[in-house]
Amino acid sequence: MENQLAKSTEERTFQYQDSLPSLPVPSLEESLKKYLESVKPFANEEEYRKTEEIVQKFQSGIGEKLHQKLLERAKGKRNWLEEWWLNVAYLDVRIPSQLNVNFAGPAAHFEHYWPPKEGTQLERGSIILWHNLNYWQLLRKEKVPVHKVGNTPLDMNQFRMLFSTCKIPGITRDSIMNYFRTESEGRSPNHVVVLCRGRAFVFDVIHEGCLVTPPELLRQLTYIHKKCHSEPDGPGIAALTSEERTRWAKAREYLIGLDAENLALLEKIQSSLLVYSMEDDSPHVTREDYSEILAAILIGDPTVRWGDKSYNLISFSNGVFGCNCDHAPFDAMVMVNISYYVDEKIFQNEGRWKGSAKVRDIPLPEELIFTVDEKVLNDISQAKARYLKEASDLQIAAYAFTSFGKKLTKNKMLHPDTFIQLALQLAYYRLHGHPGCCYETAMTRCFYHGRTETMRSCTVEAVRWCQSMQDPSVSLHERQQKMLQAFAKHNKMMKDCSAGKGFDRHLLGLLLIAKEEGLPVPELFTDPLFSKSGGGGNFVLSTSLVGYLRVQGVVVPMVHNGYGFFYHIRDDRFVVACSAWKSCPETDAEKLVQLTFCAFYDMIQLMNTTHL
Repeated sequence: MENQLAKSTEERTFQYQDSLPSLPVPSLEESLKKYLESVKPFANEEEYRKTEEIVQKFQSGIGEKLHQKLLERAKGKRNWLEEWWLNVAYLDVRIPSQLNVNFAGPAAHFEHYWPPKEGTQLERGSIILWHNLNYWQLLRKEKVPVHKVGNTPLDMNQFRMLFSTCKIPGITRDSIMNYFRTESEGRSPNHVVVLCRGRAFVFDVIHEGCLVTPPELLRQLTYIHKKCHSEPDGPGIAALTSEERTRWAKAREYLIGLDAENLALLEKIQSSLLVYSMEDDSPHVTREDYSEILAAILIGDPTVRWGDKSYNLISFSNGVFGCNCDHAPFDAMVMVNISYYVDEKIFQNEGRWKGSAKVRDIPLPEELIFTVDEKVLNDISQAKARYLKEASDLQIAAYAFTSFGKKLTKNKMLHPDTFIQLALQLAYYRLHGHPGCCYETAMTRCFYHGRTETMRSCTVEAVRWCQSMQDPSVSLHERQQKMLQAFAKHNKMMKDCSAGKGFDRHLLGLLLIAKEEGLPVPELFTDPLFSKSGGGGNFVLSTSLVGYLRVQGVVVPMVHNGYGFFYHIRDDRFVVACSAWKSCPETDAEKLVQLTFCAFYDMIQLMNTTHL
């Protein structure tokens, strides 16, 4: 990826979109076989036998009919899943999405030229914003390199959703508005919105045909900062975006009904390139401890981030930065890509602006002043209270394991991602005394508009290995063999999932066909083992590899008694961010992280075993 970003290329960002293969529909027999295998760790013999019967009945009966209908649907679409997935995973969800769906992460600049330092927020902010705007221009010119696996191009459609994109709340289903256009497609919005102390401001980033410079951006940010710090706070309209979705939709309708100008102001925010948030806090962060910064970015002040925006660039008083993004329009790899690009530019320039200090006569930022009444102010107050109450229940433990990293695991011929996944399985098993159903994100971007597939990391092989690690009578040699079997199984499954041969999205498709046809929900989906093994969004471990760069992220758990577990891998370290709900007495993010780190040592120890 480093090389791909560095290369100047003649290829256009979106040029391969029309030639990408369609998303395939896997074979029903294969999907059901894989599903049966995935429920084994969570069933006793009798439960498994019952599920086996349900699956056989499904396969020879309604399942085959639904599968045929799915194949018919797939004939007319290049991606049979795309619209369904967007609706079911994101737009139909009614719980507050800012806390429960968004993902967040810190900018890595604190590791090199920008350690936390008071008084740097505005100057650094102007530089980081400028690099983001440069990336926006590259994207508009289609000069962001096409991602590839070997020589195979991957789908780049999600990159269209990075800028000028916003989710709009609906009474029963939200929608996504995307205003971004490439240069060849026409005009694209060129303004950013800045949120500070409950107030909103807007300014254009193109002046007389040229991008504004960091000194010019600094003037705009300083004007806003001074104004907000010398005058009363604004109403904090943005807090409404943290609400339960239907409640926010109704509040938004009321706001528009109050004054038609409010709609124009909302559209200014929706269409903006990004929302730039000015926070007053100074969260602690070091290269070893990310806990406080991640909490600040994920669950900070709801009046200075627009929860529905695809990109909130957040600045803190101590010159530390991060992003908070709506998950509906894109997956984290888009954010990883721009974050890495910006971080490299800041690193190359030693954290400074080395160009002209000249500031042109640019119009000052304009304040977006909403018409509000008592009801709106009351809605905002309630939204803030509800959000802060729920946010205060979140525990985040995020640390770097620095004893070794990818270099050593590769040296031992162990895939580093699988290494972390199996360590997590062992940690969960030791902490809770039983296996944990686990969702790992697999990428399906080699297909048209492909996004993700579920990789179920809690395999029979992984559980056998975890059991052997807890059994003193099992020899080191046998433990090592079981661990290598678990590695092999995980690696094969990840390969299958990325090649469109996973089964979770396939089963979802069959369920949605049944619903669309007005048929009863097949027994396969009401079987207790379906949800016990993670089906229907019930995974107790919700995990994802953020990548192999200096970029980290965090999400909340998928279920109340579960964990969110994001991690990234470097040559000399593994960085993990784990979340859990404090109100759940069974879970403890701190303990799970520490046990995962212990498992890293145990696994390397096993590979050092000589009596094989």
